[in-house]
Amino acid sequence: MAEKLFTEFPEVSTQTWEEVIIKDLKGADYEKKLVWRTMEGFNVRPYYRCEDLKNLKHVSYAPGQFPFVRGTKKDNNWKIRQDFCAKNVNDANRKSLDVLMKGVDSIGFKIDGKKGIAQNDFDALLHSICLEAVEVNFTGGCCKTPEIVRMFVEKAKALNPDEIYGSIDYSPLSGLTLCGSFCNSEEKDLELLKESVIAAKSLPHFRTIGVNGYIFHNAGSTVVQELAFALAMGNEYLAKLTDLGLSADNTAKNIKFTFAVSSNYFMEIAKFRAARMLWAYIVKAYEGTDECAQKMYIHAKTSAWLQTVYDPYVNMLRGTTESMSAAIAGVDSLEVLPFNKPFEQPTEFSNRIAHNVQIILKEESYFDKVVDPAAGSYYVEKLTSLIAGEAWKLFRAIEEKDGYVEAFKAGFIQEQVNASAQKHNTNIDTRREIILGTNQYPNFNETLTSDIRNSLSCNCSCDCSAENRIAEPIKIYRASEAFEALRMKTENSGLQPKAFMLTFGNLAMCRARAQFSSNFFACAGIRVIDNNRFATVEEGVKAALESKAEIVVACSSDDEYAEAVPQIAELLGNNSMLVVAGAPACENELREKGITHFISVRNNVLETLKQYQTELGI
Repeated sequence: MAEKLFTEFPEVSTQTWEEVIIKDLKGADYEKKLVWRTMEGFNVRPYYRCEDLKNLKHVSYAPGQFPFVRGTKKDNNWKIRQDFCAKNVNDANRKSLDVLMKGVDSIGFKIDGKKGIAQNDFDALLHSICLEAVEVNFTGGCCKTPEIVRMFVEKAKALNPDEIYGSIDYSPLSGLTLCGSFCNSEEKDLELLKESVIAAKSLPHFRTIGVNGYIFHNAGSTVVQELAFALAMGNEYLAKLTDLGLSADNTAKNIKFTFAVSSNYFMEIAKFRAARMLWAYIVKAYEGTDECAQKMYIHAKTSAWLQTVYDPYVNMLRGTTESMSAAIAGVDSLEVLPFNKPFEQPTEFSNRIAHNVQIILKEESYFDKVVDPAAGSYYVEKLTSLIAGEAWKLFRAIEEKDGYVEAFKAGFIQEQVNASAQKHNTNIDTRREIILGTNQYPNFNETLTSDIRNSLSCNCSCDCSAENRIAEPIKIYRASEAFEALRMKTENSGLQPKAFMLTFGNLAMCRARAQFSSNFFACAGIRVIDNNRFATVEEGVKAALESKAEIVVACSSDDEYAEAVPQIAELLGNNSMLVVAGAPACENELREKGITHFISVRNNVLETLKQYQTELGI
């Protein structure tokens, strides 16, 4: 018998742990200090133990076993995908062939699903691409989807159908969500969807129905909402297409889910695990006989919502951690968005970095060698259960409103997403959520080129007519847009205002507050003049006046403000705007003396900076 390790150490009970924690808190509120109330609507404890898994049924299942919480495969290999715009078919073909020689094994072509694609252009697009070796996907599926599917089937007719993998993301419900209307009508679009499924019946691994959960993420939803709404979409397709005569098994095997993966590392791992489990139960309820139909096929895309225009190389870091979450969670394919996608067409360099992230995860980190490495983690298993529980509640709420379409028409889904987006916006404005390089720690010296500013000023809206809407669509945006607009406003003004850090007194406090203030004003593109520490207030004011800075920030300890700040104000006169860094106890006294500008962690950074721009004439 194998000897158990660490038996010489006595077991420590949860009660004992809690007693020590409470003692260390020294009277502070346990719930407020240590318990995380998530945007998803549940509490996360500071730690979990083996006993927290006792009532979780899903932890007993193996990989490849229903309900597939631990994955649908016996390995963790995923397809490395890269997408290209197919407006210029020859260019798209050239780029795809290039990346296929560099480790990519899944290609996506964005086409105009309303206009379709001519046969000669379709042939040029797929020229020299080995369909048996590469997964070929088409995005933008719409009215012409059946025709495109038939062209692809014809292209593959001489090949082994079991070796052909791919998809087209025809998703009438995504169109409804983004435009507020169906492309034709609900009935017509469902008939076209059915026609697409039938057209692809000779290719068992080519999926024609897209469930695009990522659109909710890109509108500011929570993880739970993204999952619940995607499940509701998928269930709507199952219900409507089985009513039209398709089998539940055939319909389910034609559905491909596309989710976003954000930088909320462990939450995203748990989301994908919960998604597979819930979808398996939904499909099983339709009493199909094919277990393969119960397996959710997941394509993941790194977050477009979190990408930034300023300090764009940070997007590489975001994409890396997001990719790790998706890989650990066992997705079937993954697309890392190029870091420069928010402001220009991806370049050869940005595309290379995007797919190399995944190659490194496979070839150097061996993420493809272990199935569900997160299994058994008390934290991840508990998160999986919590997300699944909350998503199921929301899914049931949609079903009680007669399904996705009726819930969307009633505005229920939009209200949920908008409420979450507003919470995110408030958290970002107040820095409760940090977007590195945008609302915190910006690159002080960065400015955008005129080409980038012009491209961001172009408002690209849905081309669906508002008069045909049956409901209000959700709004797609990026989390950093408001701060980027703030900074661009300063750059476009041509004024180049400066903020001078007048540091004095206590060294530790003056430096900490100078750093805070520098980051604060740089978020609006205001040039920062930082200083180590002046020996006297008079010396600091003299240097500030010489700099001709529009803003002078007093940076020191609270104890020194009561006497020093009025002195600074008198010496500055009307030459500069005086700002006090912090929220000192003497704030009311200083306000009585005419000093009205204060910045601290309590501020709504976005709104405060807008006020300063107004005062500066920007």
